[in-house]
Amino acid sequence: MSQIKKLAGETAVYGLSSIAGRFLNYLLVPIFTRVFTQTEYGINVEFYAYISFFNIILTHGMETAFFRFAQKESSMQVFANALISVIGASFLFLFIMFFAGNPISNAIGYGNHPEYLWYAVFILAFDAISAIPFALLRQQNKALRFAVIKNLNILINISLNLYFLVLCPYLKSNNNLILPFYFENLGISYVFIANLCASIITAFMLSAELLKIKLGLDQALWKKMFLYALPMLFVGFAGMINETLDRALLRYIWPNAEEAKAMNGIYGANYKLSILITLFIQAFKYAAEPFFFAHAKTSDKREIYADVMNYFVLICLSIFLMVTLFLDFFKHFIGEDFYEGLVVVPILLWANIFLGVYYNISIWYKLSDQTNKGAIISVIGAVITIVLNILLIPQMGYLGCAYATLICYFSMLVIGYVWGQKVYPIPYKTTKLIAYGLLSIVIYAGSLYLKKWVDPISITGVLLNTVLLAGFILTGFLTERKNLSVFIK
Repeated sequence: MSQIKKLAGETAVYGLSSIAGRFLNYLLVPIFTRVFTQTEYGINVEFYAYISFFNIILTHGMETAFFRFAQKESSMQVFANALISVIGASFLFLFIMFFAGNPISNAIGYGNHPEYLWYAVFILAFDAISAIPFALLRQQNKALRFAVIKNLNILINISLNLYFLVLCPYLKSNNNLILPFYFENLGISYVFIANLCASIITAFMLSAELLKIKLGLDQALWKKMFLYALPMLFVGFAGMINETLDRALLRYIWPNAEEAKAMNGIYGANYKLSILITLFIQAFKYAAEPFFFAHAKTSDKREIYADVMNYFVLICLSIFLMVTLFLDFFKHFIGEDFYEGLVVVPILLWANIFLGVYYNISIWYKLSDQTNKGAIISVIGAVITIVLNILLIPQMGYLGCAYATLICYFSMLVIGYVWGQKVYPIPYKTTKLIAYGLLSIVIYAGSLYLKKWVDPISITGVLLNTVLLAGFILTGFLTERKNLSVFIK
């Protein structure tokens, strides 16, 4: 339990900084969904889907390879190898895009705005180069420096968005004052410009880590790392297909392209309402991956992994209930024009829970050096995502995207669990975890039933939903009280 306590502490450091920063970033969503139309916001959603895809290619699994080989070899040499590999991939990408960028803009229907693609290209390059230094900070348990730089990146991005989208238009409209660097007709471009400036400044803040590249490339070691990381590239790429391909496909599958852009905006805005689970999972991943590798040789590692899963699931389900029971309050984070998509929020919350559980389960193929099996599972998930989106989008629009995501992540969880228990068995409390999940669904269904008689935003409605949420948390606390008492001590 002392080891789980350490993981919880590190998750808290990463989590508090991540949640604080991302929550501030999240506050941009109300601005975006009020400043931009559904179609304009849909363009933003689409291009960030592309950024997510290509970021996986540029980093090509080197973060995970760094964590794995840092346990076996000189960590600084492993770091230098990973960093050189990512920088090389980034410069190759820039070279290719120098010749292919404008034709690609024309091909995807943005020939009139090729600058969107160029902003995305340079954001990608700087973010990829920063990824390995951030991994080094995690590996060295420098959570504070990690958190400070991450949050400065977010604050710079937010500040520039507020400057260009709120302050400048306000002063021009009310005082006829034009501030520096403001051009009224740039619109959605300012979102990309703000992000690019933040990415460039972040790379400079990581210069101390970037300078460690001077060790040079150990070709023999790099080859081992690359062979280990290659399946992780497919894992990551397939993961991005599962996570973001629906927003890219929607515009090409839905019969009307302009309608599809608007639907993308609605879907992307409501996807943001699952942010609390996403934030927790992200914070957990930052702390858990180095934690799992660091304890791979301890005698009680499998019991530790199983206990971690219990707490992880309970927290995720508590967040699910908090968001869904009080969705009539959370919905005000997005503009009224986007409310029609609220139906996807519970579906996406469960999808993210399944994904988070899969992240926990997937440790078996990383610790057993069988990353090729993780690649197979991810490819299966990607195939499911593609097929279901093609089948469901023409019939259901963005609701089909949500169901495809849910089914994909659940399928990956099941395959990963069954396969992992044969290769690297971990004594997960499966029956208990399923019971927790069913209880949360019953509580959510009960809240929907109560809405027929009680307004959820009334005092009575708020009290009833608070009691339901507290009841679930108390049930989890009482069930896990023996382990928690040891943990608290």
